[in-house]
Amino acid sequence: MPDNAPTTPTTPTTPPTRGSLAFLTGPGGDLLNAAANVNLLRQLWLDRTLISGDDLGPGDPGDFDNGAWHSSCHLLGAGGVRKAADGRVLWLEVSHYGPRDEYYASVTAREKAGPRTVPLDSAEGRDLVEGSSLLGFVEGNSTGRTSARQVFDPPDRFNLWRRQDCDQPAASDLDGGKVWEHWCTLRDLRPSNRLALSVLTAYVSLVAALGDRFAATVARGRRDYGHPKQLAAMAHAGFVGPDAANWDVTPTAVPAAAEKLLLEADPARALEAVEKLDWAGGPRYYMFARKLASWSPAKAVKADLKAFAAAGRPAARPAP
Repeated sequence: MPDNAPTTPTTPTTPPTRGSLAFLTGPGGDLLNAAANVNLLRQLWLDRTLISGDDLGPGDPGDFDNGAWHSSCHLLGAGGVRKAADGRVLWLEVSHYGPRDEYYASVTAREKAGPRTVPLDSAEGRDLVEGSSLLGFVEGNSTGRTSARQVFDPPDRFNLWRRQDCDQPAASDLDGGKVWEHWCTLRDLRPSNRLALSVLTAYVSLVAALGDRFAATVARGRRDYGHPKQLAAMAHAGFVGPDAANWDVTPTAVPAAAEKLLLEADPARALEAVEKLDWAGGPRYYMFARKLASWSPAKAVKADLKAFAAAGRPAARPAP
């Protein structure tokens, strides 16, 4: 085009928004990977007008002064699986970067030399996910290893919770694993907490890559601890869509061989595990067998959403 050719000014398009907090979404309803959504998620999980008291879930005194709702640690511990355009299985999760003690969204793929993990938001990560299709999701481990190894949290960092205490042997039945790891990291969501910001940023990126059903499905893994109301609040605020919250899915038990690998909380071992799973007829959701009875079926979720809406919930208040 010649330098003096007339140009038509373009008007920036505003992404669609959803819910009382106006989360930014894409045309298909999936959450956008945007800084605004990171701030809104922090605001939502610190909100005490939508969720308060016993509905926050169990915890010690002070755990919810600056901390997220109980379901949040389960959401952060989970991961998802996509099939790359070249047919490879991809494992997506929130991973830990040891040198800086920060968290990031990652994608792991098998290459000739073995599994390789890269940041989801890197050029290589985006190339892997481009053109891929969703296979499903996997519950986070609440026993076994954590993703953060050789960290030494002081007792005052996360209201007396320490990540090193949650790093258990893979064969242990004691509470631990990535779920308990993120129970720690999510006890202080104040803007001054650099680590918490990395956690929230990583999670929004992961949710954007795995689609609207991801967070809602994982939240349905418990009928106790306040999770049903917390899921309804997330739908009310717009973090998840109502259709995603109650889609018709029944979880499948993680086979024992895959469970042993997932309890290692290592992305390479997780990739090995999900490569062994049956993803036919997906998207599918895999849960650890010991908690299958806690699942919220679609009928129960629909009733939860209706009851929450009938209570006339206000819009969430801005976080301090």
